[in-house]
Amino acid sequence: MKTRSIILTALAICLAMAGTAAAKTLKIGSLSPLTGSYAADGNDIANGTRAAIAAIEKEGGIPGYDKIELFAEDDACDPRQAVAAANKLVNEKVVGVVGAYCSSATIPASEALAEADIPMLTPASTSEKVTERGLPYMFRVCGRDDDQSIAAMKFIKDVLGAKTIFIVDDKTTYSQGLADNVEKLAAKEGVKVIAHDHVNQGDKDFSAVLTKIKEAGPDVLYMSLQNSASGALMLIQAKRAGVKAAIIGQDAVYHPQLMEIAKDAAEGMYLTFGYIDDATPAYKKFQAAYEKFGKPGAYSAYSYDAAYSLLSAIKAAGSTDPAKIKAELLKMDMDGASKKIKFQANGESGSNYIIRVVKDGKFANYWDPQTGKKY
Repeated sequence: MKTRSIILTALAICLAMAGTAAAKTLKIGSLSPLTGSYAADGNDIANGTRAAIAAIEKEGGIPGYDKIELFAEDDACDPRQAVAAANKLVNEKVVGVVGAYCSSATIPASEALAEADIPMLTPASTSEKVTERGLPYMFRVCGRDDDQSIAAMKFIKDVLGAKTIFIVDDKTTYSQGLADNVEKLAAKEGVKVIAHDHVNQGDKDFSAVLTKIKEAGPDVLYMSLQNSASGALMLIQAKRAGVKAAIIGQDAVYHPQLMEIAKDAAEGMYLTFGYIDDATPAYKKFQAAYEKFGKPGAYSAYSYDAAYSLLSAIKAAGSTDPAKIKAELLKMDMDGASKKIKFQANGESGSNYIIRVVKDGKFANYWDPQTGKKY
């Protein structure tokens, strides 16, 4: 009896080990700032990726894999930390990465991932340089800065009828690049740039630059900052300082916490952000998958679409070979939660920026630069 018991136990252990050996996990990664000043957007990106995994698994998952596991790494919007985080994902043997948020993190991280032939899909980095370096596996789901600056300047000139503008950025790759584009377009459109000034990333006291702005009396203040928390502080202090200019921000400032922090100081502010139709079946599917993570943030839908695209490509390819994943991504023509996902050969998916306004404490669609009409 004792011998039989030992044999049965050994057999059970072997079967369990065989089952474990047969179980396969598909590993994907995300890169975003999970701590620090940009954590709100960064966690939205990680959670959007998790929501896409949940949606794919609800649809039956990916054949050959028992589960999909996310390795969410914190890049802190810092170039060096982003490279370290990317290398960690390489060592984890992920087959694709969703991220990052800051262009200053995405650009160096993508170089590290490119060395390992790992596809990267950014849901938030808008610098033109992201896709202009010829990296074979770099894709972008959101729009890009040159398109965003065109939408902003068209609004400034055609709708606001502004003659003068004061530009402020925080010297990050994204913010300064976008501000530089606006400055160049202003010169072409005959809008006088009174000044293009800078603050530091993470500053909390903007009194010096706001004093200059009040004294200059521009028609428009173009506020190009890396996140909504900084934007909210500048709005509060601008109101306190008596700045009368129309204020225009960009997609990095577009986040629910802008109103949570700035409250009535945000009222009437304009922003550029991609058009998202929350009445579509694709958005409602995303919303249901994201529900457990709370209210979607600015880039939740974009990161969901990035991860859903990546996983759908792997499923269609029946492989994690990067060349095959890329081939499927380039075939994709999908109604996403954020927009239609159809990648071009260079990894771009197009821009669809509109102007939004803060009205009654909420973001409201205001003007479409494509049609030239208000909503």
